[in-house]
Amino acid sequence: MAAKRREAPLVDIFDEVDEELRAERAGKLLKRYGGLIVGLALLTVAAAGAWQGWRWYQAKQDAAFALEYLAALRLADSVAAGNAANGPAASAALDRLSETAPVGYRTLARLRDAALKADSGDLAGATALWNQIAADGAADPLLRDLANLSWAGHSLDHGDPALIEGRLLPLATASNPWHLLAEEQLALLDLRLGKVDQAKEALRSLAQDPSAPDGVRGRASGLLARLGG
Repeated sequence: MAAKRREAPLVDIFDEVDEELRAERAGKLLKRYGGLIVGLALLTVAAAGAWQGWRWYQAKQDAAFALEYLAALRLADSVAAGNAANGPAASAALDRLSETAPVGYRTLARLRDAALKADSGDLAGATALWNQIAADGAADPLLRDLANLSWAGHSLDHGDPALIEGRLLPLATASNPWHLLAEEQLALLDLRLGKVDQAKEALRSLAQDPSAPDGVRGRASGLLARLGG
């Protein structure tokens, strides 16, 4: 028991010495690297502030582009409603968004501008925009497919059949959201090429497909009736 009582003070002394050594090492490290540590802390705080500022700026920019896009849409819709005088202003507004807006609004603006040009008879201008969207790797794949579908729909009666088919076939797979419209256009292409039986089979399938939109089923049924199918 006496030995144990004598050991206790020695342990305390060793602990005190160890703590003093650790404190001394910590003090030396702080003197040597204190400036760097403070600098890193300030840099972290500055980076966090910059990130928050960038997010605020982006949100402000997105809101501004959203308002500009809605204003351009109103002009384009007025043209579609018969107010042709607004055509140049609508096209200019959509062109500006096509050049300056983030990828989402840029793609939507190009799609609407292409439709506006196609409706006014400027098929070459519309085709250029559809091709830009289809080739834009940053654009949403769904919108890229829609650009291909829109181009094919306006090229069915005069475009290169092989080129049209080549751009429609990837869209006609069951996993593609546009596959029913692509199948409809492929059936119309078959009619143009004189493949009447093949077109009838495709139209019959569309007319009987409960998942097809009413418009697709109605057009397929009406065309089958005219074909005697």
